[in-house]
Amino acid sequence: MQIVGHTFGSRDLVGGHVVLDLVNTVTARSDDPIDWLDGFPRLLDWAELTGRFDQGALRALRRRSEADPRAAALALRHTRELREALLGVLTSVIGAEVLAAPALERLERWWKSAIHLARFDIAEGHVRLDLDVETSGIEYLNHELVLRTFDLLRILPVERTRICPGCGWVFIDRSKGGRRRWCDMATCGNAAKSRRHYQRTHPRGVGRHRAE
Repeated sequence: MQIVGHTFGSRDLVGGHVVLDLVNTVTARSDDPIDWLDGFPRLLDWAELTGRFDQGALRALRRRSEADPRAAALALRHTRELREALLGVLTSVIGAEVLAAPALERLERWWKSAIHLARFDIAEGHVRLDLDVETSGIEYLNHELVLRTFDLLRILPVERTRICPGCGWVFIDRSKGGRRRWCDMATCGNAAKSRRHYQRTHPRGVGRHRAE
């Protein structure tokens, strides 16, 4: 898998859930996979863009990562491991492939590590599990993500969860008709149309999909 820096934008958040958007930080999975997380600062940029994490916690993580780059690099490696384990479990749940036991075991280990540090909190009239940087340290994002992974998998609308045939991204189809095929018609959908047209007019031509 290539590692290539990428400036994240709103068009990269099409999964319908922050955990799916994490999976989608790798693109072109079915061809020549490209990992857009080229460093811990990039992970923080992505997390900030999602708007799903406490901004004060992200600032604290940035300070910690600058003070201890080796710890930040290890945390990023754990993020990648979590991301790939999650993909394995998701593709099995939606019936795309047979589950590899190590993927589920890895998620379970991460969940147990996170739940050990979580505490009950009340927000907007609901009880939730809460984490903070003081207890989780540089692994805060990984702990948050694995807890949210468990929440997502419990309620995942399997019949509406898709894998884009263009880039391999995972997304929840929230369209009214439930017939959405592409992560984004403006990118993979139109690219597929262009490839089909090119292949009709140039039989030996080879097209490529999203790899920005």
